[in-house]
Amino acid sequence: MNNDPIKFKAFRVESDENGIYKGSIKDTQFSLIENNEILVRVHYSSLNYKDALSASGNKGVTKNYPHTPGIDAVGIIEKSGTDSFKIGDKVIVTSYDLGMNTDGGFAEYIKVPSDWAIKLPENMTMKEAMIYGTAGLTAGMSVLRLTELTKPEDGNIVVSGATGGVGALSISILSKLGYSVVAITGKEAERDYLINLGAKEVLLRSEIENFDKKPLLKPLFAGGIDTVGGVILENIIKATKPMGTVTCCGNVASPKLDLTVFPFILRGISLIGIDSQNYPMKYRTKVWKQLAQAWKPAQIADTCTEITIDEVQEKIKLMLQGKLKGRTIIKMLD
Repeated sequence: MNNDPIKFKAFRVESDENGIYKGSIKDTQFSLIENNEILVRVHYSSLNYKDALSASGNKGVTKNYPHTPGIDAVGIIEKSGTDSFKIGDKVIVTSYDLGMNTDGGFAEYIKVPSDWAIKLPENMTMKEAMIYGTAGLTAGMSVLRLTELTKPEDGNIVVSGATGGVGALSISILSKLGYSVVAITGKEAERDYLINLGAKEVLLRSEIENFDKKPLLKPLFAGGIDTVGGVILENIIKATKPMGTVTCCGNVASPKLDLTVFPFILRGISLIGIDSQNYPMKYRTKVWKQLAQAWKPAQIADTCTEITIDEVQEKIKLMLQGKLKGRTIIKMLD
């Protein structure tokens, strides 16, 4: 196997003399791959909130710079140091340490441990894989756990952060599975967008934030998928029907909850945490298979915007300002 270093272009983030972090396109290279590593020619990546934090110098996400963000990537293996994959295999790499303290998918190549990769499922294109990305995997895990306990006939399912990547994909999947979805958003102008994704009703964020401060609220939802945390998650839990299920996967609003135990012991509500970063591979495989087949939304392309690597810095700024909707995918090959 030819194991010469690979030279390529990447979106590298570094600080200037004033300590301001900014990304730009740089020439870089990888050292030789080792046993149980793979070298992947990246065809698509995607932009996530964690990438935006990494690109801003957030040391809670990325400790050392210069660094290449990108927690998602899909592409074709060009070098393999394992029997698990061969040259030419199409693979998805998401989460684990990719794009955090390991150089990520905002590059023409990634070099990663082989056990971070999963073969691209049949009936899924590489572009679709990145429309999903970590957001889709997280949405899929949330739907998987929710549907284990709560069925369409049980009532409305509420989804917070509805215009974000996880929220938008959750709405699309749940709608396809026959659930009646209530979308929570702070963007009133996106009501038609959410209805088009499959939401039956749109609830403004200010409405749910201003629910009564009681320990229990009128039961409105059979379950929920929360992507933001804080008071919105609190009120979803307090307004969930007996034996309902709520999943949570984010804390952009707040990591704190101000609750009593009453929703859990008086209504038997289940709160299930979703951790996409280190989710066991056997469950990842199951979720990706479902995303490729039964769960694939008919309007999957409607949830994304495609950009080039040259546009990443601008989109990062918009994401940090809360001005992006749906998924942003990055095409790495012409």
